[in-house]
Amino acid sequence: MRVLVVEDLEILARTIGTGLRREGMAVDIALDGAEALDRLHVTRYDVVVLDRDLPVVHGDEVCRRIVAGHSASRVLMLTASGAVRQRVEGLGLGADDYLPKPFDFDELVARVRALGRRSAPSTPPVLGYAGVTLDPSRRTATREGLRLDLSPKEFAVLEHLLAAAGRPASAEELLERVWDEAADPFTTTVKTTVRRLRAKLGEPPIIHTVREAGYRIGTS
Repeated sequence: MRVLVVEDLEILARTIGTGLRREGMAVDIALDGAEALDRLHVTRYDVVVLDRDLPVVHGDEVCRRIVAGHSASRVLMLTASGAVRQRVEGLGLGADDYLPKPFDFDELVARVRALGRRSAPSTPPVLGYAGVTLDPSRRTATREGLRLDLSPKEFAVLEHLLAAAGRPASAEELLERVWDEAADPFTTTVKTTVRRLRAKLGEPPIIHTVREAGYRIGTS
């Protein structure tokens, strides 16, 4: 899942970003509304965690433009006010969900995951193939009933490939959807992660390399 966190308080923005990355999400950060719009113009995000009171371009205007552009991005609006009127106004702008500050981080994660599922409604809540089962909400993966000890990136790569249901995913696609802007596109990060993931999945192999197309889940 690719997430954009838009929050002008840098410490809070970095804290949210770090927490979401630990949950296996690819996270970019914008510190004002104008920067958020620039990022939204070039990158497809599943979820935008949007502070309402932003400098340069107000969060309300950012939300309006996301909705007006018919973007598939889901918006979780944050605000320091928990008043009902504020929540109604935020939802009226087209936000998909609303969370007042201060918030419990586990609730934030749950809401981001729920919105991410809505941005890809064709994806089942539990993914599986050839004895491999992956539950994104519980962050668990098994093969033939045995728990797989996966890193956040290994988990995210497996989730993306299972969701693709046999369609090849290129290294560039995996970099965009699993990693974030800090990833170096000229490294062997994807290849190394896939190699480790294959080793943990064991035999018979279910991740196959498709020449000039990337990686896919399926039979050889």
